[in-house]
Amino acid sequence: MNILVIGGGGREHAIVRKLKENPKVETIYCVPGNGGIAADAVCVAEIGAKDIPAQVAFAKAHDIGFAVVAPDDPLVLGAVDALEAAGIPCFGPKANAAIIEGSKVFAKELMKKYAIPTADYRVFTDAAAAMDYVKTCPLPVVVKADGLALGKGVLIAETRDDAVSAVETIMLNRAFGSSGSRVVVEEFLTGPEVSVLAFTDGNTVVPMVSSMDHKRAYDDDKGLNTGGMGTVAPNPYYTDDIARVCMETIFLPTVRAMNAEGRTFRGCLYFGLMLTPNGPKVIEYNCRFGDPETQVVLPLLESDLLTIMCACRNGTLADTEVKFSDGAACCVIMASSGYPEHYEKGFAITMPAETAANTYVAGAKRENDRLLTSGGRVLGVTATAADLKSAVEKAYERVESVQFENAFYRRDIGRRALEALKQ
Repeated sequence: MNILVIGGGGREHAIVRKLKENPKVETIYCVPGNGGIAADAVCVAEIGAKDIPAQVAFAKAHDIGFAVVAPDDPLVLGAVDALEAAGIPCFGPKANAAIIEGSKVFAKELMKKYAIPTADYRVFTDAAAAMDYVKTCPLPVVVKADGLALGKGVLIAETRDDAVSAVETIMLNRAFGSSGSRVVVEEFLTGPEVSVLAFTDGNTVVPMVSSMDHKRAYDDDKGLNTGGMGTVAPNPYYTDDIARVCMETIFLPTVRAMNAEGRTFRGCLYFGLMLTPNGPKVIEYNCRFGDPETQVVLPLLESDLLTIMCACRNGTLADTEVKFSDGAACCVIMASSGYPEHYEKGFAITMPAETAANTYVAGAKRENDRLLTSGGRVLGVTATAADLKSAVEKAYERVESVQFENAFYRRDIGRRALEALKQ
């Protein structure tokens, strides 16, 4: 079977590597892919992740038996709808279900309607009205662009001036483009954050190993929000008891709510949770695998990924084995200095073969047999081990073996999780 994976980052590299384990897989094509993914799949750089007509034409021409649509943009734009209409079976939600990430307003209103626990909120289409509100609402406050913003459309305001500035940035300056035509102004929740990705066929929900993301650019959670600077799994705050509560009050109710709205969700549904003093609450939904959470979750998956993905699409997940290792994983993102703002690219990357085999490339191109940096987040160095401490240590040992000019990375990935394990 030939497989098509749409996307070109570290998440897609992790998906490609896992799909390769299935002996029935012949050729994996990745559009657009990147210079690192090219070691594991045939990359088609001239087809963009949002070029849906070209993806459909390519799938037809290359006898694609199954497609995986990984990023949010093509899912929201209807890539699964178009591929399925062309007779290509897909993993991922159709556009009417992907709206759960495509519109934060939709997601908040869904949770309100179906009593799924989340932060209190207000929606604004008028910047002046939003500014008036944030001048009097409780602080801190969270201001979110309604639409997709590469994981960066969420601003936390500690002061009134910060809150007004957040509204200006999103609604007036359009820092996130048309995604900022509406904003959600949300109550600030406190507690440990947990990411839980879940396979679902629209009825059955099978959560994957929980994880802990590190969004800020610098150590001790300082600096700007990024697409993620590293992650560990499992998350020690996510106990069996909390998992049961989440299944009963969040996971199953969300899937049932989407069914009730005529928006059946099949694929990977990502739950961004806050474990508040009043119980788990939803911070956000994603309609796909998270990045870099995928880079620690999939290495712990012992069952066959393609089989599970087919079951999600076919409605047979309840009869399919989904087994994860009892071990732990750590992924450290190596980025270009200056990310998430301005950074230089084009620097040669070198690493030993053992490290390369455990590294997922996000922002690199291949020129004359050399791998060169081409993005802000360059690669994610991953390690698995029997326990979290060993996984963190092994990941950082591998990081030390990677060389490229202007590289930077956080040195505290997993520290908070390890401290929690001591409590």
